[in-house]
Amino acid sequence: MNKTVVDIKGMHCRSCELLVEDKLNDISNIKSVSVDNAKGTAEIEYEGELDQKTIENAVVCAGYSIGRDEKPYLSKNSRDWRDLGIAAFIILDLYMVARGLGLFNLSLTNTHDYNSLPVVFLIGITAGVSTCMALVGGLVLGASARFAEKHPTATPAEKFKPHLFFNLGRIVSYTILGGVIGFAGSFFQLSNSFLGVLIIAVGIVMLLLGAQLVEVFPFLKGVTFTLPKGISRFLGIKEQSNKEYSHANAALMGAGTFFLPCGFTQAMQLFAMSSGSPVTGALTLGTFALGTAPGLLGVGGLTSVIKGTAARIFFKTAG
Repeated sequence: MNKTVVDIKGMHCRSCELLVEDKLNDISNIKSVSVDNAKGTAEIEYEGELDQKTIENAVVCAGYSIGRDEKPYLSKNSRDWRDLGIAAFIILDLYMVARGLGLFNLSLTNTHDYNSLPVVFLIGITAGVSTCMALVGGLVLGASARFAEKHPTATPAEKFKPHLFFNLGRIVSYTILGGVIGFAGSFFQLSNSFLGVLIIAVGIVMLLLGAQLVEVFPFLKGVTFTLPKGISRFLGIKEQSNKEYSHANAALMGAGTFFLPCGFTQAMQLFAMSSGSPVTGALTLGTFALGTAPGLLGVGGLTSVIKGTAARIFFKTAG
């Protein structure tokens, strides 16, 4: 078995890895592919001769290009800064609208009652079009792609089923496990100092994820949040995404995303635990997952509609 490493430019998340791997695996004499967006490489195992032009065509077909990404501390591309300015203007407009509607009067203070659920839902919506899409989008796209392979004559409505089952499994698992976390929190009291440290840590994670999305700090692309290989292998999330499609597999993949390290999710898990109530914990995480559903349900459509300049501005705004 022969091995080679190919440099690939333009990747930024797990969805990118999945898309490139799927295209390269279509080449007949390639036996396995491992793509790493942080390193910008694809490790390929193959038999016989490997045609470099075929490799390049597959990568381009996936939406990327052959070569090594330069990762300076600050982007030298004026287009990145212009798009960031447009995104900042959009955020300012959204802020003024939200302020006018009184959305900032909502609070996540220490009441731990049901009045907090509207702002939890808003956090879910934000996560669903930013970090959750980046971390979970590849799994959604993978489930959808395997459904399309299994049902090539499926109608557009039928092709939407993987998205529905994935999100249904996600919402159910978040609700159940949120209750478990809330119940666990009832057995011990977290000091204000310890809670403060955890919240600051989660805030730093969210700040880093946002900085990656704005794409003006190229060196941060090498910093990714993934489960350790041992834990990932134990949970079977990657293996589940490679199985033949079934509604049950799609739902299980959605359920497994509870354990993926997302800053927004971690913040809500901390909030649920600090409530010390299984009911509040279940409602908090269930509402959060429900809020992420619109963004994740549209990930397939969004990735096909939002391209070029629109994609850059969209992700910078989300960041």
